[in-house]
Amino acid sequence: MTIYCHVHLADSDKESLLNALSPTDQCFFAQDLSPAKQQVRSGEAEVIFGNVPIDWVANNANLRWLQLNSAGLNPYNRFDWTQRPQVVVTNLHGFFGQSCAETALAGILALYRGIAPLVDYQRDHEWVGSKLRPSLHVLSGKQALVLGAGAIGQTTGRLLEAFGCEVTYVRRSEAPTFADLDSLLPEADLVVGTLPETAETINMLDARRLSLMKRGSVMVNVGRGSLLDEPALIDLLTSGHLAGAVLDVTAVEPLPADHLLWELPNVILTQHTSGGYADEKRDMVRVFIKNLHAYQAGLPLANVVDFSRGY
Repeated sequence: MTIYCHVHLADSDKESLLNALSPTDQCFFAQDLSPAKQQVRSGEAEVIFGNVPIDWVANNANLRWLQLNSAGLNPYNRFDWTQRPQVVVTNLHGFFGQSCAETALAGILALYRGIAPLVDYQRDHEWVGSKLRPSLHVLSGKQALVLGAGAIGQTTGRLLEAFGCEVTYVRRSEAPTFADLDSLLPEADLVVGTLPETAETINMLDARRLSLMKRGSVMVNVGRGSLLDEPALIDLLTSGHLAGAVLDVTAVEPLPADHLLWELPNVILTQHTSGGYADEKRDMVRVFIKNLHAYQAGLPLANVVDFSRGY
């Protein structure tokens, strides 16, 4: 078996992966190859670990299993997989639940407790404590509406509940569902988007729905930037209808330098970092090795993507 690893790994992680192989297996690492050789080795591989360019997948007749190093499926969701029925695609569904949830919580607390302006005041050596106190809020007792009940949504909900929030999950197939959003949005102090990108979720929070949000509420998005109408969100943040937003994802990434979201003082941009942490790649290798053992044994793989559902 030939494996091509497109994920750049520390030496210790490479060693862990190599130790999981049988003596007859070969593994080629992108970081050890020139760009041209990367494409060649990828085209020879039966197994690919990492998000290679989609044309490399299309041109690889040997490929049987593609393990993505992401939960998101873009651009693979635009490929016609009916042409490659022999290829199994797995992703990191659930892998980023804890880190994304902690980013959501950190952003909410930063807004409520005035951390962003306090950092600015510290930089300027300006003591404004008494002036700032009346503008601060507590998280306890807030009504939170979490869109999505996967790993990110459930973990975020548990963290919010630990702070004394009342959490309502909105999901695709269990009440309350997406069809109930119009009645739920006006009651929520926090709206947290954790959804994958599907035909159903794109622009789910359009201008009309965003305007239904409670005055003084906070929008959080650690799912996909396509969930909401950014110009409408900016209007509501600028007018003061919404108290703030925590955005890990945006419609265009990187966010253009002249985008208005950079300038709004009530917006915290975490720049699609919510999935990251120091041992992220080590843990990705562990997931891959576990799936590799299943693949070698002819057993079902974990986190097989259903492209008809979009996740």
